[in-house]
Amino acid sequence: MHEDAQKARLKMKKEENHYKYMQMALELAAKAEGRTSPNPMVGAVIVKNGKVIGQGLHEAVDRPHGEIAAMNSVKNKRLLKGASLYVNLEPCAHYGRTSPCTKEIIGAGIKEVYAAMIDPNPKNNGKGIAELKKAGINVNVGIMGTHALKMNEAFSKFITTKKPFVIMKTATSLDGKIATKTGQSKWISSEESRNYVHRLRNKVDAVIVGINTVLNDNPRLTSRIVNGRNPVKVILDSTLRIPLNARIFNEGDVLIATTPRYNRKKKVALERKGVGVIVVKKKTKKVDLKELMNELALRGITHTMIEGGSEVNASAIKAGIIDKMICFISPKLIGGEGAKSAIGGSGIKCMEDAMSLRDVSIKQLGPDIVMEGYF
Repeated sequence: MHEDAQKARLKMKKEENHYKYMQMALELAAKAEGRTSPNPMVGAVIVKNGKVIGQGLHEAVDRPHGEIAAMNSVKNKRLLKGASLYVNLEPCAHYGRTSPCTKEIIGAGIKEVYAAMIDPNPKNNGKGIAELKKAGINVNVGIMGTHALKMNEAFSKFITTKKPFVIMKTATSLDGKIATKTGQSKWISSEESRNYVHRLRNKVDAVIVGINTVLNDNPRLTSRIVNGRNPVKVILDSTLRIPLNARIFNEGDVLIATTPRYNRKKKVALERKGVGVIVVKKKTKKVDLKELMNELALRGITHTMIEGGSEVNASAIKAGIIDKMICFISPKLIGGEGAKSAIGGSGIKCMEDAMSLRDVSIKQLGPDIVMEGYF
């Protein structure tokens, strides 16, 4: 009995270590958040005799993958022989911007690989695992797989569908209003929530707003955090009403999505300013959002966030492009028939037609509640 208990403790300790090292790999990967698109975020940790001897991450496109960065961090390459590698995504076995990671892992003599999840990229998708096993390497897949999938959810969607992952962000009062009846919306949410939004902007490739948001609020739509990265600003403007002196032009890249009804002179003026104008050619009064997603994907935009008003939100839901919703709920009451709610449109008649979010999580930021869920 004593031997059995000791074996159980040793097994538990070994499993705890697996989770510890994979957590380290995930934390390393997260350091490059918003900087690897269209590639995934990947971190790797190398362990030998119970000690971490190397670690690294994929810092940006055209930089070494996480596994290679971790191996490069080990000065004495002989230590790699017989070591264990922990990585949050299956090592690649195909040629892309870089050579396959599997060949480097095999050549280094690593004996074990622990991958959190299979690479969803059709070019890889299990081929890396198969190649490592064929070379006699012990491979284990699935440790902290749920965490790994959530971290690279935008990459997973884009690489399999060629469409951007879309977040819809709203900030409402406790009674579901996004502005007063006079249109004032600053500030419904708290400073803590607004700082969180800046971190979200640092994470995504693009933010999308309607022309009314620009005309009413004249926003900057920047990521105001230390060493932050500004997303591309995409403005839905069906006739090009946008003022040429709008603040969004002061910093970062801007794309204007319009329809064939656009103002010709304004288009020329915008393009002279270096602003990209996308003419979504479907003959509708508003910009067709499904078609816009295809256009953004062609420009390498894999991860977007809609920060629109009630009508833009309603159009996005109707178009079926939303993957995830993040709602900031402030403990304030606005009331009033003229005050807009977060979702416009014609609404539904029966409760059984209401859309429900799944995998919902809730947390508190300052006085606000933040609810996240998936469509």
